[in-house]
Amino acid sequence: MGRRKPASKAPPKRLPKTLPKAAGAGVPPDTPGGADERALVVAAQNDPAKFDALYELHFERIYGFISSRTRDRTTAEDLTSTVFHKALENLAKYEWRGVPFAAWLLRIAANAIADQAKRARRETALEDDPRESAATANLRGSEMRGEELRAIEHRARLFRLVGELPEVQKQVIFERFVEQRSIAEIAARLGKTAGAIKQLQLRAVQRLRAQMEGGHG
Repeated sequence: MGRRKPASKAPPKRLPKTLPKAAGAGVPPDTPGGADERALVVAAQNDPAKFDALYELHFERIYGFISSRTRDRTTAEDLTSTVFHKALENLAKYEWRGVPFAAWLLRIAANAIADQAKRARRETALEDDPRESAATANLRGSEMRGEELRAIEHRARLFRLVGELPEVQKQVIFERFVEQRSIAEIAARLGKTAGAIKQLQLRAVQRLRAQMEGGHG
C-alpha cells in the first residue's frame, strides 16, 4: 500500500508521502463486525500500543473522507494524522454504543475539516495586500475560495449533526450513506423490517433538514 505502520503508540504527526492513489476509495472487505471491533477498541483503551489495529483498519476511510473534501493532498495527510492523534488522546472517554467506531472518527474528521477551513479563511485574509481595494481582491478570486470554504464548513456541520442523532437513527444514516448499504442489508443487520428502516431514515433526514435550515447545531 506504500504507507508505513506507525512505529510508536500514536500515528505519525505527518503521514508518509507515498499514500496510494486509490486511498479512501472504499472500505476493506474484511472490516470486522460490531463485537470484533468493540474488542479492538477495548484492547486499545487498555493498551494504547494496540491502537495500531484501529489505525490500520480505518485509515483509508478517514483519509478518503478528508481528501474528498479538502482536495489538497498535504492538507488531507495532516488532517488525517490529526484525527488519529485526537482519537488516541480521547480514546479513554469513548463509550461503545453499538455504532461503528468509524462514525466517531468521522465526526472528529468533520470537526478537523471545519477548523482547517476557518484557518484557511483567516490566512487568505492576511495574505491580501492591505493596499489593494476589496474590489481588486475579489477580482483575484477570493469570492470563489470563500464559497469553497463555506461548502466545506456546511458538510462538516452536517456530519456533526448526524453525530447528535438518536443512536439507531445515527446507525441507519451511517450505514445507508457512508457504508452505502441497501435498506434490506441494514434491516438484516439491525434485526428490523425494511419498513422500519425506511421510517428511521426518513425521521433522521427530516430532523437533519430542519436543523440545517433552522441554523441550529
